[in-house]
Amino acid sequence: MKVDILTLFPGMFDSFLGHSMMKRAAEKKAVTFAVHDLRFFTHDRHKTCDDKPFGGGPGMLMKPEPVFEAMDALFGRRKRPAAGKATGKTRVIYLTPQGERFTQKKAKEFSACKHLVFICGHYEGIDQRVVDALVTDEISIGDYVLTGGEVPVMAVIDATVRLLKGVLGCEASKEFESFSRNLLEYPQYTRPSDYRGLKVPPVLLSGNHSAIEAWRLEQARKRTAKWRPDLLKKR
Repeated sequence: MKVDILTLFPGMFDSFLGHSMMKRAAEKKAVTFAVHDLRFFTHDRHKTCDDKPFGGGPGMLMKPEPVFEAMDALFGRRKRPAAGKATGKTRVIYLTPQGERFTQKKAKEFSACKHLVFICGHYEGIDQRVVDALVTDEISIGDYVLTGGEVPVMAVIDATVRLLKGVLGCEASKEFESFSRNLLEYPQYTRPSDYRGLKVPPVLLSGNHSAIEAWRLEQARKRTAKWRPDLLKKR
């Protein structure tokens, strides 16, 4: 997979891409990352990427020119993916509160693509012409507002890249994570079995694997019923 990130703040991605699973994924050549500074695609001495919105209103809006020129540089003479059509192996993703809710299912869908391009919005957002002409997927990570698109882009990249083959140490673990079966994950414990009087459930020490699996399923159902009953309706 190739991942391109268009942002006004490329330095925000240095630590994220240089540690943990993202670093491992790159070292294993499961993915290549490229972070592009949108200010590089401006033509004034101040490297201006924002302006006041037409019609008035608070704040500033990201201008269309740097994003369009960055996309031209990425795709060259090759045809860009059709805007608004979330199909094919290349997707252009814009993180916005108005977008489709991001889910584990969507992460799995993205992980099957060969090329993902992320556009990080900022200020009051981005000129709508960028969305209309370039974006295939508008995605939201929740019902709240952040300062910019960089943090949600990191969340989507993390959830997607970790699903690529060979990135996780144990491939089977993906099948038992929260949301993979419309259940939240069961509680887990490790050594010591008794810490300050807090003991591990005896069934986990029994060696009875069928009993352990039954306990885990029941605990997962209880957690889901308490915190996300909506998931149980999908089972």
